[in-house]
Amino acid sequence: MKTYKEIAQSWLDGNFDAETKAEVKKLMETDPVALEDAFYRNLEFGTGGLRGTMGVGTNRMNKYTVGMATQGLANYIKAHVSGAASVCISHDSRNNSRLFAEISAEVLSNNGIKVFLFEDLRPTPELSYSIRLKKATAGIMVTASHNPKEYNGYKVFWSDGGQITAPVDKDIVAEVGKIEDPAQVAFQPLSGVKKAPVEVMGVEVDECYLRDQLSLMLSPEAVKKHADLKIVYTPLHGCGVRLMPEALKRIGFTNIIHVPEQEVPDGNFPTVASPNPEEPAAMAMALAKADETGADLVLATDPDADRLGIAVRDDEGKMVQLTGNQTWSFLTYYILKRWQELGKLNGNQYCVKTIVTTELIAAICKSFGVKCYNVLTGFKYIAEVQKQQEGKSEFICGGEESYGFNLGSFVRDKCAQVAGCAVAECAAWAAEQGMTLWQLLQKVYKEYGLSVEKMVYIVRKGKSGAEEIQQIMADYRATPPATIAGKKLTKVIDYNKPEETGLPKSNVLQFFNEDGDVVTVRPSGTEPKIKFYFGATGSDAPGKIETLKGQFVK
Repeated sequence: MKTYKEIAQSWLDGNFDAETKAEVKKLMETDPVALEDAFYRNLEFGTGGLRGTMGVGTNRMNKYTVGMATQGLANYIKAHVSGAASVCISHDSRNNSRLFAEISAEVLSNNGIKVFLFEDLRPTPELSYSIRLKKATAGIMVTASHNPKEYNGYKVFWSDGGQITAPVDKDIVAEVGKIEDPAQVAFQPLSGVKKAPVEVMGVEVDECYLRDQLSLMLSPEAVKKHADLKIVYTPLHGCGVRLMPEALKRIGFTNIIHVPEQEVPDGNFPTVASPNPEEPAAMAMALAKADETGADLVLATDPDADRLGIAVRDDEGKMVQLTGNQTWSFLTYYILKRWQELGKLNGNQYCVKTIVTTELIAAICKSFGVKCYNVLTGFKYIAEVQKQQEGKSEFICGGEESYGFNLGSFVRDKCAQVAGCAVAECAAWAAEQGMTLWQLLQKVYKEYGLSVEKMVYIVRKGKSGAEEIQQIMADYRATPPATIAGKKLTKVIDYNKPEETGLPKSNVLQFFNEDGDVVTVRPSGTEPKIKFYFGATGSDAPGKIETLKGQFVK
């Protein structure tokens, strides 16, 4: 096996562009630690695709690693898909996103696979939508979601519009693994293969997407009465700016307040340290704008507009940023309540949540007689249930604590646009009941019991960090805690054991105590982090959360 230095040297000696070679040489001469991290392994093409920092090297996002991933995908499609194949491609506002999208399109075209390429940046959920609209074989979304500016990524979707899942995911991973050198990539047309067309997509897909979204409305009368609801919206320099304001306008809202500094798509994300609506700092400018204008609601989307953050006014008039668990709890309640009032519930509908999302969702579903599936972390598993249940039962909505939600079946991924419009519509409906969204959340807590959740992560970068994270997981498996928040440990679920969980194998541990409090530990699949999810119920839940945090996060 070659050392990282030998691999780096092969980039200097190989058929790479001058700029790449210059950067490799600079790392060799000035930064041996960065050189090792850039070349000690190939950037892992996981079951969702690629994600990593941009730069030169086999362990970085660059045009060569993107090309290699795309060649592997092309090889899988050619080996397993009979007849004409096609792939839809979109990208967000990140640096190099358009470049990576165009390289992917070129490689696929050179392999004889037709491409539908968006003319400019479009949200991840619209990419999902376009796959089914165009009856495409697969889709590629170039994005690193909510990661900091130095990252980019590459998500692969399949013909159902959802991200790839078993067995397709592992088979594509295997094909990508066979591409060990950029020389194997069809950066130029393959001999004997007819170059396939690249068809540009644009406003015609936008119109279909907006039209179908309008069909999800449950309370048009309430929206009409409260059309002047003051809503601050920020895309955090991402692609949500293209359609979110228009979607809110089309469902009937007339008072959308912008944050001009954050409206310009910019991969450097100049006004935030991280373009993640989960982070209070990312929401700061929007909350200030809400206070300046007396707005009732703040909506924020991440760079690829699949995650939604919100803030509402509490009973003292203060803007409060809600967690994903809080938002999806009152929104699920609202959606099921309206379905009930409209006579749409017949006992053959379902919702989906992930294992780290509040159990309040399951309780709400049970009270309305709606089945609630529990799946692994990642919205692709929610989409997988939709695929499995298609033609059998009706999907209502699904969500995950990390600010992802969707309703309806035309998008098979989390959709900030659909979720944001639903939240605004819910605010109008709540106003008709004489409530704010904050008061609606308190009503849900009163009816189903207080539930408090918190996620805390530890960052461990580089090779040594990855090894440390794996050791933490190994230690918890070998020696689980005897107590959780001072209460006896009663159950441990190891998701590395699919024979016990009934779910795909996943490096996740859950610990439960006799009060029903839960701690979930999992390494991030996309960032150098290990995450701890804490959940507690009852009137003393806030205090227990802090105790759990102190016990597990040192």
